[in-house]
This record gives sequence, C-alpha cells and structure tokens, in this order.
Amino acid sequence: MNIYYRSLLVLLLCLPGWLQAALTIEITQGIEGAVPIAVVPFGTAANSPAPPEDVAAIIASDLARSGRFAPLAEQDLIARPVEVSQVRFQDWRTLGVENLVIGKIATVGANQYRIEFRLFDVFRGRQITGHSLPATADQLRYVAHRISDIIYEKLTGHPGAFATRIAYVVSETRNGKKSYQLQLADSDGYNPQTLLTSAQPLMSPAWSPDGRRLAYVSFEKRRAAVFIQDVFTGKRQEIAAFAGINGAPAWSPDGRTMAVTLSRDGNPEIYSMRLSDRKLKRLTFSAAIDTEPVWTPDGKTIVFTSDRGGSPQLYRMPAQGGRAQRITFEGNYNTSADISPDGKTLVMVHGEDGRYQIASLNLENNRLRILSDGRLDESPSFAPNGSMIIYATESGHSGVLAAVSSDGRFRQRFSLRKGNVREPVWSPFTKRK
Repeated sequence: MNIYYRSLLVLLLCLPGWLQAALTIEITQGIEGAVPIAVVPFGTAANSPAPPEDVAAIIASDLARSGRFAPLAEQDLIARPVEVSQVRFQDWRTLGVENLVIGKIATVGANQYRIEFRLFDVFRGRQITGHSLPATADQLRYVAHRISDIIYEKLTGHPGAFATRIAYVVSETRNGKKSYQLQLADSDGYNPQTLLTSAQPLMSPAWSPDGRRLAYVSFEKRRAAVFIQDVFTGKRQEIAAFAGINGAPAWSPDGRTMAVTLSRDGNPEIYSMRLSDRKLKRLTFSAAIDTEPVWTPDGKTIVFTSDRGGSPQLYRMPAQGGRAQRITFEGNYNTSADISPDGKTLVMVHGEDGRYQIASLNLENNRLRILSDGRLDESPSFAPNGSMIIYATESGHSGVLAAVSSDGRFRQRFSLRKGNVREPVWSPFTKRK
C-alpha cells in the first residue's frame, strides 16, 4: 500500500474549511476579444417604486462572468432606451457595441412584477429575441438569471448556466470551536442557504441529476456516513454507515444508483448501491485504494481514482464492474475526476513538481491541458453547460472557490469575508420551486 497516498487521501477528505454570507466574485483573468454588449437599465413606471433588485445589473454581471461578453459600463451608455422606438442603432454602432439589451419592469400587484426584455443585433438593426416573464419580489434575481441564460444561448448557441446553483462546504472557527456547514447558493454566490450545520466534518457533496437532492458524507456521529438530503424540504436519510470508510458518493445519470467508496470488506473499493432497496454490488477488486467514482453521462462507464499502479491515477471501467483501464499517464498524481456534460472531456487534480492544479484531458486525443494556476487546487466540478469549471483553492491562509473556463482563458475567484470554502459542486439544470 502507498502510505503517503493513504495519508494524503485522509487529509483531502478532512480538509473542508464557513459563513452565512454571499460569495464575492472577482474576475482575475479576462478574455481578449470578448463580445461588446450594452445592457441598459430597465425602465419602470413613473410613479412605481423601484424593484428590490437591479435586474439589468444582474444580467450584465452574469454576461461578464461568462467571459464571453464585455458589457459596457453604465456610465458609458450613450442612451437609455426602454422602448423599441427609442433605439438608435447607429449611435450604438459608433461605440462598437454588437448587441443591445433593453427592458422594463411593471408592477402588477403586491410584490408582483412583469419583466419584459428585448435583445438586438446592433449591426443588423434587428431584434433577435424578446420575452415577458412574471416574477415575485423574491424571484427577481432568479428571473434575471433566466434572462441571462436566454441571451447567452441566443448569442452563443449553447445553454446558459446562470440560473443554476452551487453547493459547497464552509468551515469556521469561533471561540476555539470549529463548525462546518453545507451550503448552497446561486451561481453568482448570492442567496446562500445553509442545509446543515455540524461540529464534525462534512464533505463530498454531490447533486442528484434532478437537482432536488444532495448526497454528502458526514462525521456527525464520529464516524463517516453517507446521507441524502432534499434541498427543498431538508428531509434526509442515511444510506451508508458501514464499518470503516463510507465516502465519495456519486449519482448515476438516471438517479437510481449511487456509486460509493466503502471499506466494509477491509479495503477501500468502489460499490454501486441501488437506491430503491439499498442493494450493494462490489465493482472493484484490488489491493490498492479505489475511490472517487464518477459516472460518464451515458451511464455506461465509471471513472475512479486508484493507486494500483504505484501512484494515484485515474481509471475507467464498465459501470457494472469489470476490467479497469488506466487513462492518465502524465504527472505522478491525478485524482478527483469530473466529466463534461458531452462526455468528451475529463477534469482532474493534476499533481507534478509539488503543485496540484486543475487540468483537463481530452478523451478523444488524450491531450492534457493545465487550467488553473494555484499550488493546491482541488475538487473540480463542471458547470452543466460545460463552459466553466469551479474548484477549491487557497488565497493567503483561507480556502476559497475559483472558476476557470473550459479552455483556460478566463478565471474568477469566489471568497467569503470569513471562513474557508471547500468542495464545490455545480448543480445540474433544474427548475426552481
């Protein structure tokens, strides 16, 4: 057995590091050639109170965070049209703006709004799309993200992921006592919610395919156990609490099966559990450590971490078990895989020369690309549209989250004023209640 790897694995499993506060996002590396776009502040009726959220500002921020667009600063807007008849395309062409977004918000009842927006191609002088969407006061941010998704898809041909959420673990020490929280927030870090607070470590959150549940590992009973929790109702159930290791839960694409790491037979192995009756099936049979399973989108293959070759590397095997095939060969440490929604790219923690960075592996040509620039990066997770990867890293002495575009050209960082943030996982596409 590789004792160093065992120790490192335990360290990584116990590293989570918290607060009920919005994550602050800082763009640390932009993309040269991002498309210029203008998002004009949305109009409101003359005597109506201003809505509690600045919808246009949220949309502009979303588009900027994608790395694909460069919204014009509000003070640089040449005009502030609300109606189509007020748009003078030639004025916007002189600024080099390629697309224009205008809109208005009508109050239709107590805390009830209707948001109308239009997206224009400035150089062709025509409307690309326009919609009218209802929203309560509490839904304004979510509807703004939905509008961002519509705009993103119309202009790029790919779905936007602004209306999705992220889950993560936060740890904080107060008066000498450490606490852990499992939290989720909107993709821009707003609207944080605490699902669980514990005096013992929480780790390895994993979204169900329908976005309604989270699986995670809790040490609240002084031993590792795997739980599933409904993110809307808070109801949860313990599904694995065998002697030894219970860890690294991963949902199958159909949501019916969970892959987990168990040492119930004496050695850490990959098992599948049918959730309807908790029936277990052992999938790996090795004297090495086998852990961190993840399913391919078609549900036919499981990728996992193993040190069976002498160092931790990634392997794949049929989802029903069988011969494992090594798939990573560069570097002496490759772990914590996630797979893109199209199944063509794998991201991982890649270790070489004492640095642990996020890297991608093209599964068609085996090309490896380093995406992050930290020294201790971990826990990569794809956005559901495959455009970004969120991961954990360090800034100073604090754990923070960061995101990088799938091509490595655009980077941003999420941080809290207090506490350490670890183990992020991006939700699938889902409809909010």
